Amino acid sequence: MVRKKVAKGAGKSPARLRKESIVSHIRQSRSTAWIAATALLAPLCGIVSSTPALAQGKLEARFTASLAGVPLGKGAWVIDIAEDQYTAAASGATSGLMRVVANGEGTSASRGFMVSGQPVPASYGASVTSEKKTEEVRMSLAQGNVRDFAVLPPAPPNPERIPVTDTHRKGVLDPMTASLVRVTGTGDPLTPEACNRAVSVFDGRLRYDLKLAYKRMDKVKADKGYDGAAVVCSVYFTPVAGYIPDRPAIKYLSELKTMEVWLAPVAGTRVLVPFRIAIPTPLGLGVLQATQFVSVAQAGRPTTATNVKTQ
Repeated sequence: MVRKKVAKGAGKSPARLRKESIVSHIRQSRSTAWIAATALLAPLCGIVSSTPALAQGKLEARFTASLAGVPLGKGAWVIDIAEDQYTAAASGATSGLMRVVANGEGTSASRGFMVSGQPVPASYGASVTSEKKTEEVRMSLAQGNVRDFAVLPPAPPNPERIPVTDTHRKGVLDPMTASLVRVTGTGDPLTPEACNRAVSVFDGRLRYDLKLAYKRMDKVKADKGYDGAAVVCSVYFTPVAGYIPDRPAIKYLSELKTMEVWLAPVAGTRVLVPFRIAIPTPLGLGVLQATQFVSVAQAGRPTTATNVKTQ
């Protein structure tokens, strides 16, 4: 008996095929934007410091994510910085029409110490649920080196994947800590020097480098909270290990020269954090934008990092 090969899509209506094509394009662009966002807001910048961090401050922010002007999701971020320690926690979820295509949500948190003005991570955790699948990362660090970590489920075996070695897990930051940018000096931290940096990041699966370069000064305004200057940096992404070179999203981001991040200050500190991120994708511009950015100088020790629920 001879079996005939059935063409892909055979028996499906034109409307069904169009819908599947749209969903496929959205998922591909979402994959590109997801990797970039993970590498920017749950990483972004390096740390430059040589003096103690004597000030303290707390930031409560909320963000919206969009692709080609279409709302995709919402998120929240809380950062608490004290003289000797810090915590950072973020959460996000798809919203609007995006929930019809692919529902998802995630949380991440990091805590560590302020050592000679630098945030030095001690622990990091992340959990992402998408399409009935949950991925979790737990990691402990000491002096910039990963002591131990767990990733569930493990990445499926693939001979093309660049392996992560012990060397790749040394001299790194977790993504949340990497988003805290401390600027040296005593003057205004919003200067071109804030963008003059490079950082090595490990998120439990992927080891990558980010390099920033000054682009311009700009103004930003949240619906609630901050209204003022921001420094805009170009961002360049270089995968190092834990990735498959032929993956379209990785190749696209590695070649992309037009990613940008807007950095704004946390009151009471010399720390800058992302206010806006712009990531061009094949389907349009992906944007992560703060709608609330409320920071205050404060005394006391930081609170424990907890999940922040979005509204």
